Amino acid sequence: METNSVVEAMEPAANSSADMLDTVQTIGVEYGMKALGALVIIIIGMWVAKLLKKGVVKLMQRSNIDQTLISFVASLVHVALQAFVIIAALEKLNVKTASFIAVLGAAGLAIGLALQGSLANFASGVLMIIFKPFKLGDLVEAGGVLGTVMKIGIFTTHVDTLDNRKTIVPNAKLMSDNITNYSANKTRRVDMEAGISYGDDIDTARNAIVAVLKEVPGILDTPAPDVFVCEMADSSVNFKVRPWCNPDDYWGVYFGVMEGIKKKFDAEGISIPFPQRDVHIYEHKEG
Repeated sequence: METNSVVEAMEPAANSSADMLDTVQTIGVEYGMKALGALVIIIIGMWVAKLLKKGVVKLMQRSNIDQTLISFVASLVHVALQAFVIIAALEKLNVKTASFIAVLGAAGLAIGLALQGSLANFASGVLMIIFKPFKLGDLVEAGGVLGTVMKIGIFTTHVDTLDNRKTIVPNAKLMSDNITNYSANKTRRVDMEAGISYGDDIDTARNAIVAVLKEVPGILDTPAPDVFVCEMADSSVNFKVRPWCNPDDYWGVYFGVMEGIKKKFDAEGISIPFPQRDVHIYEHKEG
């Protein structure tokens, strides 16, 4: 009787152990399959993300988009796809990702508000790279700076001024202001004035200016230079002198013409007047 009682007492314990083992095996198989599925999602997902990144790069290269923007957009797409793959893998493991996504969204909003100036510079940089208001080597005036563009970045643009100072300008400031590109067109007009006294002959002065324009190198024949009387001022008769040149020859033409006109006027006996006033003194006699 005692032996039977012991055996009966051990049977429930054995059954309980067997049930626990079955449960552990079931849970292990279930989560093992989920873990395997998550691993497959990560491996295949990362591979697809890499392929899509390469596809984006090739597509943008065919559109002749700037390499800086290609690299940035490709990296951004790759990171976004990787984040999507990781979230999908966590979902496969029955990890609730809704709160995780909400936290990421809130963090992204906070970071965006903190970096709104940098984001504005980034957006302006992207627009500059896409629409190309200027390119490397162009002489531009924008954002309160006049100089040659040396580097166009996502956030800033590097400009060397005419006196060789390196200036780093935020892209948002460039895009929010007028941009004057002196190198965009193939030709550029040089505007100058030359004055003669009222006692000098206008035709002689005009011929002297035209002769100078033929001697200074860099002046184009087409469009032809313009020389005409523009003003009868207080002390002088003023000419407008407008030769055309290539953008790189602008300052050489400007200084060459100014010096040439002075020398030519001196040789022709044409005076360049300076402001003057006639003062009349009247004597008042008493009585």
